[in-house]
Amino acid sequence: MVEQALRSTTLETVHESLGATFTDFAGWRMPVRYDSDLAEHAAVRERAGLFDLSHMGEIHLRGPQAADALDHALAGKLSAMSVGRAKYSLLLTQDGGVIDDVITYRLAEDHFIVVANASNAEVDAQELTTRAAGFDAEVDDASDRTALIAVQGPASEEILLRALTTGDSGVEGIGAEDLREMKNYRFAEGTYRGEQLLIARTGYTGEDGFELYVPDELAAVLWEQLTVAGGEDLTPCGLACRDTLRLEAGMPLYGHELGRDLYPAQSGMARVVALTSKGDFVGREGVEAADLSDRPVLVGLVAEGRRAARADAKVRDTEGREVGAITSGVLSPTLGHPIAMAFVRPAVTEVGTELIADVRGKDLPVRVVALPFYSRA
Repeated sequence: MVEQALRSTTLETVHESLGATFTDFAGWRMPVRYDSDLAEHAAVRERAGLFDLSHMGEIHLRGPQAADALDHALAGKLSAMSVGRAKYSLLLTQDGGVIDDVITYRLAEDHFIVVANASNAEVDAQELTTRAAGFDAEVDDASDRTALIAVQGPASEEILLRALTTGDSGVEGIGAEDLREMKNYRFAEGTYRGEQLLIARTGYTGEDGFELYVPDELAAVLWEQLTVAGGEDLTPCGLACRDTLRLEAGMPLYGHELGRDLYPAQSGMARVVALTSKGDFVGREGVEAADLSDRPVLVGLVAEGRRAARADAKVRDTEGREVGAITSGVLSPTLGHPIAMAFVRPAVTEVGTELIADVRGKDLPVRVVALPFYSRA
C-alpha cells in the first residue's frame, strides 16, 4: 500500500526556518511545537501566541437562499445572524450524530463562510453541496487557497494594532477602532496588500484573540509582519499547546468529545441545536427521537498530583464498576494539577462525585467538576 504524502500549508518553510517539530495531523504536516510545549502554552496565557491554522477548511455559500440552505444544513439558525457576526454550530448526520463542529461567518445577506475542522473539511464541503442542492445558493470550497493565522492571548489586540493599523501596514478598510471595538464572535473585512482580509475575534484557546483569513500567497508576509510587531510579546505556537489550551478551556475536539456516534446533548451541546427557533433541518428527527436516558455524558474531572489520565483510559466508580472513559487528559500547565474530560454514565455526573481513572494500570482518584477548568478573568 502506497502511503499518501502529507499536505503542507503555505507557511511550511517559515515553520522549518523557526525549527519547528512537525506531526501528521489529519493528513497535514503541521508544527506540533517550536521549542517547549509549556513555554508556548504560557505565552498564550500571559502574552500572545501565533498559530498557523491553514489546514482548516473555508467553504463559501453565496446566493439569495444561502441563509435558508444553511438553516437546512446546520443545527443552528444561521438566517437570524446579522452581517458581521459569527456563530458556532454543528453539522449533523441524518440520525443526529455530529459530523463536525463549525464556525459560520455572515459576510453579507447572501454570503457566508463555514470554517470546518481539517479532518472533516472535504466531507463538510461535500455535505454542504448536497444539502444546498435544492436552494438558490452556490457552494465554493476555498480551503486550498485560503490561509488562516491566529493571534491568541491577552496581548493580541495590541499586537494587531501595531501590526495592522500603523505605518505602511498594507491594510485598508479595517482601522484601530474596528479592532478595539470588535466584540467576541464578530469580525471585520478589509483588504491586505490589495487582497481580501477578514479578521475575527474568535479562537480555540480560552483567551482573547483574533483569527485572520488571507489568500495563501500573502500568508508568509502577514506572519512576518505580525512577528515583527509582536516582538517578545508574540511566540510561535504549535498544535501541542493548542490542545492543552483548549482542554483547560473545556472546548471539545472532534474525534474526542464530538463524533458521529454522539448526540449533541451528550457533549453538552444541546443549546447549539435550534429545535424551537426554526423548522426542519438535517438531523432534527434523529435528535428528537434519541433516547439519552442511559447514554454517556461529558464531564470534567480533576485529580491531585502529577499523573494525568489520557484519552481512552477507563473510568470506574468507587465500587470498581466501569462507568466511562477519558476523552482528553493532561497535567494542566496553568492549574498545576491533572484535568480530563470523560464520557461517563448519567448516574455519576453530579459535581463532586468521586471516581477512579486508570493511568497505565494504576488507580488515579478523580472528582467530577463543572466545565470549563479555566476561564480568563
